[in-house]
Amino acid sequence: MYPSAAAASPPRRDFISVTLSPEEGRGSGGYNNSKAWRRRSCWRKWKQLSRLQRSIILFLCPALALCGVISYSSLGEPWKSLANKSLSDQRTEAAIPGLKLANPAVLPAPQKADGHLGDYPELAPQKPPKLPHGRRGPPSLQLKPPRRNVRLKTQYDTSKAVEEPVQAEREENPERPVISWRGAVIEPDQSPEPPSGKVKEAEKPSSVEAEEQKEPVPINERQVAVIEAFRHAWRGYRAFAWGHDELKPLSKSYSEWFGLGLTLIDALDTLWILGLKEEFEEARKWVASDLVFDKNVDVNLFESTIRILGGLLSTYHLSGDSLFLEKAKDIGTRLMPAFKTPSKIPYSDVNIGRGTAHPPRWTSDSTVAEVTSIQLEFRELSRLTGDDRFQRAVEEVTRQVHSLSGKNDGLVPMFINTNSGQFTHLGVYTLGARADSYYEYLLKQWIQGGKKENELLEDYMRAIEGVKKHLLQRSQPKKLTFVGELAHGHFSAKMDHLVCFLPGTLALGAHNGLTADHMKLAEALIETCYQMYAQVETGLSPEIVHFNLHAQKGHKDVEIKPADRHNLLRPETVESLFYMYRFTGDKKYQDWGWEILQSFNKYTRVPTGGYTSINNVQNPSNPEPRDKMESFFLGETLKYLFLLFSDDIDLINLDKFVFNTEAHPLPIWVPA
Repeated sequence: MYPSAAAASPPRRDFISVTLSPEEGRGSGGYNNSKAWRRRSCWRKWKQLSRLQRSIILFLCPALALCGVISYSSLGEPWKSLANKSLSDQRTEAAIPGLKLANPAVLPAPQKADGHLGDYPELAPQKPPKLPHGRRGPPSLQLKPPRRNVRLKTQYDTSKAVEEPVQAEREENPERPVISWRGAVIEPDQSPEPPSGKVKEAEKPSSVEAEEQKEPVPINERQVAVIEAFRHAWRGYRAFAWGHDELKPLSKSYSEWFGLGLTLIDALDTLWILGLKEEFEEARKWVASDLVFDKNVDVNLFESTIRILGGLLSTYHLSGDSLFLEKAKDIGTRLMPAFKTPSKIPYSDVNIGRGTAHPPRWTSDSTVAEVTSIQLEFRELSRLTGDDRFQRAVEEVTRQVHSLSGKNDGLVPMFINTNSGQFTHLGVYTLGARADSYYEYLLKQWIQGGKKENELLEDYMRAIEGVKKHLLQRSQPKKLTFVGELAHGHFSAKMDHLVCFLPGTLALGAHNGLTADHMKLAEALIETCYQMYAQVETGLSPEIVHFNLHAQKGHKDVEIKPADRHNLLRPETVESLFYMYRFTGDKKYQDWGWEILQSFNKYTRVPTGGYTSINNVQNPSNPEPRDKMESFFLGETLKYLFLLFSDDIDLINLDKFVFNTEAHPLPIWVPA
């Protein structure tokens, strides 16, 4: 006990107690809240901790620091992306105030670095609208068949069908002025405010939700006629060729190419679009139970990709049924051996059972169109499955072709060697067979990928300029604009019916912001393609025509050689008519398509079911039927006619889907 301060004689002290007042401490080396004193105090506290406590603290500090770094990285990337996007928008606004691209993309794209914009700086992709939570993934992109709650009429009650014009849509979106910039067009924003970098409000419905809320547009008489034609063709296939590749309607039998039910698979999405539910369900059951790819059979890489893989992917997107995606992955995987070549340019043929591939017996070449027209399908397969080997394989082909010599102002030869990876048969240029869809897929890949891969756009724009420079001529006497061929500097006035894909492709490019000159050329070329039907006795186009370059008395613009006068029920002209009507609203394109359908019904329809290709379009009394209905008649020709006659722009909306070269719609991606 401490002694009392009042004690008279304090006892002896065994220790000394020193008390410092605050005043004494100041300036005398005591506690003064200085940094040095605090450091000494903290060190004392640290030394007072046990060894275990100090070990725990030493372990926790770096662990917390590491967690902080990881959190910053994951949270910082979206902010960095947003900042980069804002910077890009600011640069665009600074260069061209108030401008924006006409059409954004609509589905998530794979994570991929943007290519350098090069000569097209104004075509940088827009910031996509924010999709509502829970609406990710292809299955939610279901396209409802027309008139879901109304039983489709047959040809006998078409008088009740109603035809709805598209004027209301055009009034809501009047044509806006455009500004050309090095071959591309950007539409000015009509809003008084500059484009905003903010994402859309979460409560706003997505485009898919808005589409589902719309009242279905009733089908009209012409669409009913297409449905009746399809049912007639399907009836013949079902009765005489079910599960086989192609119908032979005259002999009431079938022919096999791959033995994989080509007609059925090619027609799946057509059945869905036309609203033929019972027929679709029956076809689905066959796919589930009988479609087997483990067969010792050689298939053509190109044809099986665009018809089978493309058809399955498209049907998956429209129906949301995972069965079709599973089958698509199976066939896609079995086609991959085609890419095991010295040059990575694929072989033309694959044995899907043995897993081997080879070129044709007579050459080591593949055609350019075949190796460059499989990209849409394989890229989409990678996006859906997360397996990037499909996309890597086809994009390696695109990369090589992009850098090859031997082109003529963007025009490519028809053949490429699978060993050397070089073009062969140089000096011959055409937009017909063996080269046609190369040009089509340049544009469509650019659209599919969200308008980001500008090497594709550059190649496409350069090629169209090459067409104008080397292949474009006008006939006599009607001065029809046509696309000929060039062989070692010699121009030929020969044009395949296959070339009639070009007006639709040009119109699609113009719709997606390219120069308006492309639409003018499309309008001229579709007139020519229509005349290839109208100037022929049966009203059906031959496979190949030759145009007169000089006026001759008693001669039309179109001349047909005996070897070229067959008609295979091809879709290219009605395909382009569909695009032209969808983008212009001009009813004459529907009328032209109606004439073509009537000619098909008159000269190619087989009473017992099905339609047949014919040998002679110049002989109405005996068109010489060939006893074969190609799968693309159901997969493409009738599908495009049905869409052409529709006034519902949301029935396969071309701002949301891009068609492969076999008319199978695949979704457009959105930058992630």
